[in-house]
Amino acid sequence: MIVLSAQAEGLDAGNTAANAADKQDAQALLKKIQSAAQKLNYSGTFIYQQANQIRTSRITHVLEGRNEIEKLEILDGQPREYIRRNEDVTGYMPETKTKIVEKRVTQDGFPAILAALPSDLNDYYNIRMGEIGRVAGFDCQAVLLEPKDNMRYGYKLWAEKNSGLLLRAQTLNGKNEIIEQISFTQIGIGNVDHRSLKPSFGNTNTWHTESNVINPANLNEWTVTGMPAGFKKVRELKRMVVDAPPPAAKSGASAPAPAARREVSQLIFSDGLVAISIFIEPGSQSRTEGSLQQGALNIVGKRQGDYWLTIVGDVPPAAMRQVANSIELKNK
Repeated sequence: MIVLSAQAEGLDAGNTAANAADKQDAQALLKKIQSAAQKLNYSGTFIYQQANQIRTSRITHVLEGRNEIEKLEILDGQPREYIRRNEDVTGYMPETKTKIVEKRVTQDGFPAILAALPSDLNDYYNIRMGEIGRVAGFDCQAVLLEPKDNMRYGYKLWAEKNSGLLLRAQTLNGKNEIIEQISFTQIGIGNVDHRSLKPSFGNTNTWHTESNVINPANLNEWTVTGMPAGFKKVRELKRMVVDAPPPAAKSGASAPAPAARREVSQLIFSDGLVAISIFIEPGSQSRTEGSLQQGALNIVGKRQGDYWLTIVGDVPPAAMRQVANSIELKNK
């Protein structure tokens, strides 16, 4: 019996050491994924599957000294291109010959979904190594992030074995079903033709330019007591939103009505992996309260006093309801 007990203790100790090593390897891989997306040169085509929607995009990324330059081309529907130099983003809309200039608000675009990797991610996810597989022709190592509560989804990330570049990201619900995924179908890592970072539309100097002004704000009068554990406030913003002009009442109208502008406040919370945004605006418009789910994305709209709130997050419906029901406006 003493021998069997000693053997059991030895097995337990061995399993504990193996689990600790696995967790350490998984954390190291997450850091490598985070660094690779920001520091490597790469260009490739990826698909984004959300519920029954599939969208195709092409991304080209280059690091020049300390400057990050990235071009994102939307390949389905209306042509769109977004060129980012560090935090400055210019969007190109060829059908209206319009350029939209703005600052980047969040740093979570694929494959750089781990822009900020907090040390307490372990408190909310079981992080462990997954299997080895192939994505877009490259050998990959998977890493799993399994939620410790029902307030967030699980994730399976596939990283290219040599560089650590994220090639596929899958979002999993409580039944371990894939509800959303982004995956490269073709990718080149290393040498990138810098000419491919330019807009595809020739001379755009005569295009109309619109500036989306986004300013830091102090929104401390709004409190959220039901935010899931681990989510911290990361940004407070105010921005001007331009509504599409209403259609002319008669085809013979002399001129279309001007587009309406309205100010919207935004609170952004994140657990380091996903974000929840709360948009706040005066509630003068006629809207219907309710919720909508598309893949992992959940949206809740509700009226609160004189304001209209729109809550948007890549978290389960239960978390969205908890957040929506806990938003309060302090009396000034």
